[in-house]
Amino acid sequence: MIRAGIIGGSGYTGGELIRILLNHPNVEIDFVYSTTRAGTRVTATHPDLLGVTELQFTGEVNLEVDVVFLCLGHGNSTKFLNNNQFSEATGIIDLSNDFRLKKDADHNGKEFVYGLPELNKKRITSARYIANPGCFATAIELALLPLANAHLLHSQVHVNAVTGSTGAGVSPSATTHFSWRNGNVSWYKPFTHQHLGEINESVKTLQANSGEILFLPMRGNFTRGILATAYTNFKGTIEDALQLYQDFYSEAEFTQIATEPINLKQVVNTNQCHIHLHKHDEVLLITSAIDNLLKGASGQAIQNMNLMFGFKENEGLRLKAGVY
Repeated sequence: MIRAGIIGGSGYTGGELIRILLNHPNVEIDFVYSTTRAGTRVTATHPDLLGVTELQFTGEVNLEVDVVFLCLGHGNSTKFLNNNQFSEATGIIDLSNDFRLKKDADHNGKEFVYGLPELNKKRITSARYIANPGCFATAIELALLPLANAHLLHSQVHVNAVTGSTGAGVSPSATTHFSWRNGNVSWYKPFTHQHLGEINESVKTLQANSGEILFLPMRGNFTRGILATAYTNFKGTIEDALQLYQDFYSEAEFTQIATEPINLKQVVNTNQCHIHLHKHDEVLLITSAIDNLLKGASGQAIQNMNLMFGFKENEGLRLKAGVY
């Protein structure tokens, strides 16, 4: 049994971590830290946990826990670690983008490993500090890595991905307001989204000369999930592509290759990524689907924790989608 702390437990990713860890057989939640809700019951913020836990948010941090999850706004994890010196034995899993890029991976001697298990599983198992990937980055990297591994990304890659409103975080904004979001679809940050940096770095670890990735993110009128479509030139057959992807993910616990077209409901509320391939003339279409709060955030963080501490990779993550 290990002790876990959560920093920033009142948001969506913090809430998902609490839900999973409460049911994890090898973890005890030591504290849930919040500057805005200290002293209040966790169920007052996450009412779905009523009857499940008596935990309260705290303004105190135990620096001796076995693992701590940082669920803070981008840029705030660095500040928090500067002000709170955890034990050398404490594993740190950061869910912000502070340490994802190679130039930012070293923080005061702590070397953060990029936490995409399908790419870095061996490094994760021996790491103490993990930079959890972004949600869009996870969906897009899992769609493209098999092609990069085979050095087949020679042309431009066009990506369109739509995300639910929870991807924008718990704090309300003009584009997450119900009256604006409901019945509406829009794009944002065309070709400049912040996740492109980590996507390009991951792809280029496998194929240094890969083609340009053109990414158009979309806001969807639903709460959670990401459906990403990517297409690029591919001269092989669809059977060649399927074999390529099946081989690459043959030992991946949570990435599945579907033979039938996929939809978002298959993966929402799970830590799964489902991928489908379609060939049209010389163009390969890759569709990937994940839950942005689970495989794109908290679920993947637990997956990384399991690898770090030698637990079964799927421990606490045997979650079922609600497809109806």
